[in-house]
Parts: sequence; structure tokens; C-alpha cells
Amino acid sequence: MATNIFMNNQQPQTTTLITAQSDQWSTGILGCCDDMDICCFGCWCFPCFTCDTASRFGECFCLPLLDMCAFRFCLPSCANISMSMRVAVRYRYKIQGDMTGDCMYATFCTVCSWCQVAREIKRRSVTFTLVNAQPKGTVLPKEIRNQP
Repeated sequence: MATNIFMNNQQPQTTTLITAQSDQWSTGILGCCDDMDICCFGCWCFPCFTCDTASRFGECFCLPLLDMCAFRFCLPSCANISMSMRVAVRYRYKIQGDMTGDCMYATFCTVCSWCQVAREIKRRSVTFTLVNAQPKGTVLPKEIRNQP
């Protein structure tokens, strides 16, 4: 439970800290052990995991199910959602890479690719807020201000 403390009925100033991010993936494609929650979720309930990851990225919750429906009915997936998500994450966070690599990872290392994308979204979407609790000016009580 958060508690707000106000001094002299003034709200504290807040400043958002923007951190410089690398132009590389924060973890490798096989870095599943870097975040065991994501690893376990991805391995044990992959359809739910992909939907959750897409939602956290701001996409439609059910978008990854298109890939699974195409795979189940042996249809060619015109819109490879796994690859598209990977490309979108690289574009948003300005991560180096190319579509050839994205296609290879999304096709042959699907679970690892989704886990890497989820770790990246989790690490880069953290916001830090600094709070300055010192008021700009000190307001003295009336009794003290009137003293000579």
C-alpha cells in the first residue's frame, strides 16, 4: 500500500528518468534462464503466453492464435505473427537485426524467440519515477512569520 506524504499541503515534484537503451537484445535467444517466470510460462502454456506477450506489447490479445490456427490446419501462414511481433519489437526498441534473422528465429526457434521478445518487452517497459520531497519554498506558520 502506498502512502503519500505532503509537506505544507504541497504535492512533491516528480521527474521521470529516461534510461539509455542498447541497440542490442538485452538477452540472447537461448537466455531463457534469465527470467524463469517467462521461461516456464512459455514452455508450459505457449498459446496463453503468446497472447499475453502480444497484449503487453499493445497488440490484439488473440493475434498470435492466427499462427496456431494456420499451423493446426496445415495452411500456409501468410501473416507470420511470430516474425511480425519480433520485427515490431526490434523496430520499437531500435534493436539491430534484419528480417532474415527474425524469420529464422520465428520459424525454427519459436518458443525461444517469443521468450526473448517477452523478456525484452518486460525489461524495456519499466519506468522509473524519482520523487523530490523537498518543497521549493518554505512556508512558515503565521506565528513565526510575525516575530521580529
